[in-house]
Amino acid sequence: MAENRRRRREDNEDLDSDNELPPSSPQQGNNDDGRRLFNTVSSPIGSPDESDMINPEGGDNEIQSDPDIDEVEEQMNEVDLMGDDMYQDYALDAEKDTYDMNQVDDRRQRELTAAERRRIDAQLNERDRLLKNVAYMDDDDNEDGAAGALDEMGLPIQRRRRRRQYEDLEQGDDDLLSDMEIDPLREELTLESISNVKANTYSEWVTQPNVSRTIARELKSFLLEYTDETGRSVYGARIRTLGEMNSESLEVNYRHLAESKAILALFLAKCPEEMLKIFDLVAMEATELHYPDYARIHSEIHVRISDFPTIHSLRELRETNLTSLVRVTGVVTRRTGVFPQLKYVKFNCLKCGSILGPFFQDSNEEIRISFCTNCKSKGPFSINGEKTVYRNYQRITLQEAPGTVPAGRLPRYREVILLADLVDICKPGEEVEVTGIYKNNYDGNLNAKNGFPVFATIIEANSIRRRDGHALNDGEEGLDVFSWTEEEEREFRKMSRERNIIDKIISSMAPSIYGHRDIKTAVACSLFGGVPKNVNGKHAIRGDINVLLLGDPGTAKSQILKYVEKTAHRAVFATGQGASAVGLTASVRRDPITKEWTLEGGALVLADKGVCLIDEFDKMNDQDRTSIHEAMEQQSISISKAGIVTSLQARCSIIAAANPNGGRYNSTLPLAQNVNLTEPILSRFDILCVVRDLVDEEADKRLASFVVDSHVRSHPEGGEDKETKEEANKTAGNDDDDAMDGEQEISARQRKLNRQRKKEEEISPISQEFLMKYIHYAKTKVHPKLHQMDMDKVSRVYADLRRESITTGSFPITVRHLESILRIAESFAKMRLSEFVSSWDLDRAIKVVVDSFVDAQKISVRRQLHRSFAIYTLGQRQ
Repeated sequence: MAENRRRRREDNEDLDSDNELPPSSPQQGNNDDGRRLFNTVSSPIGSPDESDMINPEGGDNEIQSDPDIDEVEEQMNEVDLMGDDMYQDYALDAEKDTYDMNQVDDRRQRELTAAERRRIDAQLNERDRLLKNVAYMDDDDNEDGAAGALDEMGLPIQRRRRRRQYEDLEQGDDDLLSDMEIDPLREELTLESISNVKANTYSEWVTQPNVSRTIARELKSFLLEYTDETGRSVYGARIRTLGEMNSESLEVNYRHLAESKAILALFLAKCPEEMLKIFDLVAMEATELHYPDYARIHSEIHVRISDFPTIHSLRELRETNLTSLVRVTGVVTRRTGVFPQLKYVKFNCLKCGSILGPFFQDSNEEIRISFCTNCKSKGPFSINGEKTVYRNYQRITLQEAPGTVPAGRLPRYREVILLADLVDICKPGEEVEVTGIYKNNYDGNLNAKNGFPVFATIIEANSIRRRDGHALNDGEEGLDVFSWTEEEEREFRKMSRERNIIDKIISSMAPSIYGHRDIKTAVACSLFGGVPKNVNGKHAIRGDINVLLLGDPGTAKSQILKYVEKTAHRAVFATGQGASAVGLTASVRRDPITKEWTLEGGALVLADKGVCLIDEFDKMNDQDRTSIHEAMEQQSISISKAGIVTSLQARCSIIAAANPNGGRYNSTLPLAQNVNLTEPILSRFDILCVVRDLVDEEADKRLASFVVDSHVRSHPEGGEDKETKEEANKTAGNDDDDAMDGEQEISARQRKLNRQRKKEEEISPISQEFLMKYIHYAKTKVHPKLHQMDMDKVSRVYADLRRESITTGSFPITVRHLESILRIAESFAKMRLSEFVSSWDLDRAIKVVVDSFVDAQKISVRRQLHRSFAIYTLGQRQ
């Protein structure tokens, strides 16, 4: 090895003496040792260096005519720094230590412009390509003449460099290297390719530039191309409507997105915050296609997701739901004011006056800056109020609906944040459905109590929808158990024209309770209600009908209240012993966050446009009972506490149940002595139903038979006969494949539904599900008018009732009872879906009011009153 080094040094000295070209010449190269070594290795057969290229193991004299470039470079860089002649490098050399003055250019050169520099760089690159010095350059780009390509800013494109390809590479390797030239951040992906998540989380994957561009492209095509069954563009029409109304929100159905582009629906459920940001930008672009200057009206469009398939209750939310899209239901119990929230903040540097920003304001912590990029000072800084972007901010408290809380549990609640145009979309007392992002929020008080790593949870609302019922139907978007379709509306109109439709509706009320037709009539009138009126915009006349059920225990008063709770589209159940004046009306409390006084609605406020059911009405305190006087007549609750002077709406009908004094009703005493209710509260009830538990052998036998039949009929397996079981067993024994099993399951389910329908038809002329929709349709769509009424008959009835009330000493008859006759007549017209109140409706209403008055009298005068009012009630069906 030492001999080889010595021989190479001798060869180098010989070649240096023959070197005439300057070392900076491009033909010669910059490394003399490398050039000489390269010439030595590639010398032909018979050269003086031939012995160095022969196989030292004594094999065939095979000469390495095609050396490996990596080995050549390694040998070129090999320099012996510790040789015997290492001090010769410091010896004087007159030729190499002095400059050739003929080759020195001392002239003053003009500074090149940027365009000239780019042109010269392109020429130098072309020269390097011609001189084959392209070991670290991109061959394909140079061959295509793209070496001097410029980007959109006029700057040369920086290509990814790689080693020069070998001549014997296969075609597959060429394709591999060509794929390496594509920038992964600028690569256009397909919808199928982004389904292969190449990141630790969905959020990291979605935020990558190429993935976000692909998502934006697919979302835009979804908004512009999605059509319904008839071929009509769904979101094109919604965008046009949005522009016509100058709205800020675009509603997108999640099921539509899942059917069209399932992977995007998955991303939206897993990382909604990042997806909704992309969705908002795409919605703005799609809106500007129809309205190019829409950005002048609203700076951004918010996409609201509807019909999310999974519905959670508030007590089902867990850590797995964090940062994901959730859909919850509840009742709004508290609402704060509307505050401006910082969105993008800009600061003024008070020293140099420059504007810094914008900075995105996070909801968890306040943005603070401590350094000015212009004057390099550390402040002071102030917020630029003109250029800072704000958005509306509001918090509501969502509590579990009363009917969904498990027995013996306290209702849970969550804080919901409303932003932008969602503020003031709901108010306390309304049952809403919230679709939003379940987030964690830092709470110092919570950490102080439970230790540091504990976070409070909030829901940032994306869309809010007010619900009219307790549950949603799984089949169709936006339809609950009280909504109806066009086909059902035609069935409503067809049924309303049937004969004795009012009697069928009354018989279908609480069909599992025997008898009590007068109570069922009063409940039906209260559920349908009258027509509210407003005289000259100053005097409001209620349309709701209040009912009081008074009677002996064991007469199914509470069961009727529970039936109304399940049937009415909105109902709040309360008991007299467990309700207070504050719980029924409203309370004032201090907000723990903003420290301001806020209102919380009670049972009557929560039952707005519905029914409030109060059981054990006689067990209430007198102070609590007087608090509902205003709510029963004016249908409002006035508050004047803690500096808050306001009025809340309580437009609901009240159905109350009370027991008489001593437990049983004494027929020999008037009504006022049987119950501890004052005249003001009694006069506010439109219908009084006195229930007596009388001993009658025939009636008792019929009642016992009805109760036994009801128990047998309601048994889970009582309606399935032996033939049905044998048929099911035969069918189950003859099945051959999975399709047969599916058909059997469907047929078994259908048989069960048919049995339930038959059971219901035995006792109820109208199915309960259809009746619920019918009541809601009549209450919201039908508003009958009083037309061609027999005013003389109404005035005579009112005068006779007033006279008899003074004579008998019972509860007084006031003008409220006259209004009750008109309200009840309107409710009977609603049962027929009629636009006008007929004389038959008025006669029925008079009979209900007269029977209510007469049945409340003591037994000594009841027969006389029956004969006196027979001219008004004779011939009318009960």
